[in-house]
Amino acid sequence: MSTERILPVPEGLAGERVDVGLARLLGFSRTRAAELVSSGAVHVDGAEPARSARLEPGSLLRVQIPEEKPPVQVRPSIVEGMHLVFQDDDIVVIEKPVGVAAHPAAGWSGPTVLGHLAGAGVSIMTSGDPERRGIVQRLDVGTSGLMVVARTERAYTVLKDAFRARTVSKTYHALCQGVPVPPQGTIDAPIGRSPKHDYKFAVLSSGKASVTHYEVIEELPGASLNEVHLETGRTHQIRVHFSAMRHPLVGDPLYGSDPTFAKRLGLVRQWLHAVELSFVHPVSGEQVTFTSQYPADLQRALEILREG
Repeated sequence: MSTERILPVPEGLAGERVDVGLARLLGFSRTRAAELVSSGAVHVDGAEPARSARLEPGSLLRVQIPEEKPPVQVRPSIVEGMHLVFQDDDIVVIEKPVGVAAHPAAGWSGPTVLGHLAGAGVSIMTSGDPERRGIVQRLDVGTSGLMVVARTERAYTVLKDAFRARTVSKTYHALCQGVPVPPQGTIDAPIGRSPKHDYKFAVLSSGKASVTHYEVIEELPGASLNEVHLETGRTHQIRVHFSAMRHPLVGDPLYGSDPTFAKRLGLVRQWLHAVELSFVHPVSGEQVTFTSQYPADLQRALEILREG
């Protein structure tokens, strides 16, 4: 269910960004206004605008406002296997284990990064929805590795802009079935929600721009270990792009991997780990880089393959 609002742009909002103007007109937070624009719920004179588009007096804003859902609460709870890699007054970098979501969401009752931080006494003092405060990036529940969470409003704003501008370096290691050809390349293919299954994503001409760089760093029996760098951060991006190349990630049957192969390696999730995160610290301005070792299940799968 949603409510439609049609609003003329007043003179006082001339030149403002669409998300800023929408927030002022409707009394929303800028975060919520930006989400409405990004989701396609906002039209200016009949066309979908970019969030950074500027308003002109007399233009007509048409907004579909979805029905409010009850807020999901952050439940403080220490998560086994979660490690704080770095912490200061502005940011915290964590190693997320498999089986943990970045933040609470409808339909998810398992552990979360924000729940662990709350349980560990790490305060998050940013704006936005309470259940997503500080979140500037996400990792799938089934993906392990490094994540940064903002603790202050300044850090939140700067890091969000950095991720949006693609100045944050995100490096993953991914084990896929077979060996991609060529062994080094770029996958530039738009991704959108699958028209057949709303829990999956796919390469679609109508999807959002998605760019993945990969390089084979080790060939193994029936598989290859790849270093992956993301320009964009779409949901399931690496999994979807490798599946589209017909080299699905080992342990990822949702996107076409062989479950028998994964079982032989003792894997119950996709072999995908965020091994390095590098960015300019949002307050100090210094370049910071963090690295992460493979967790035991991924390391053991590699050893089995290397042993032949």
